[in-house]
Amino acid sequence: MTSAYALSVSQKMKTETSQLDIEFIDEPTYTFGSTDNLRSYPIEWLDGTGQPVSSHGILIEGKPFAVIGAFGGATGVHENSMLQLNGIAYFAVGDQVVSFDLIQKEKKWNQRIDDATCFGIYYSKQHDALISHGELLISRFSPEGRVIWQSAGRDIFTEGFSLLDDCIHTTDFEGNEYRFSYEDGKEK
Repeated sequence: MTSAYALSVSQKMKTETSQLDIEFIDEPTYTFGSTDNLRSYPIEWLDGTGQPVSSHGILIEGKPFAVIGAFGGATGVHENSMLQLNGIAYFAVGDQVVSFDLIQKEKKWNQRIDDATCFGIYYSKQHDALISHGELLISRFSPEGRVIWQSAGRDIFTEGFSLLDDCIHTTDFEGNEYRFSYEDGKEK
């Protein structure tokens, strides 16, 4: 069983499983390709060129494992920035969801999941559904990184998000409420 808690002051998220102790931390001053960083990561992954908008590090058993940089909107680290499921970890960084195999200790895939920012990653056990709460899009994606469906609203999804038994409930900036079906993303 996975337990997770967020430490918003230090901008890190930690989960402990029977296999590994994983921390996901904010690395706002990290410079890719430089030897002058506070921490040195054996794996650097950057989707694009230049200085990314968001950089987050993964530590396994307290040791630097990988740093991820992405563009799109800026993201911090909080309780929904990382999701661990069946030995795979999913990370929300900028406009991306990045998947790592924690057993093999390698990156599996990345997917630009929102046109702006991926706020968080969720899992509905009842529907066996991986869901991304994005700024512009609510998305369901497969464990292999394939987008199953995406749904947009009239404004940005910043005013609330929850997984209910029968639908995904979210509210946009103007207060419009949406209830999306788990199966096809259509509004109920």
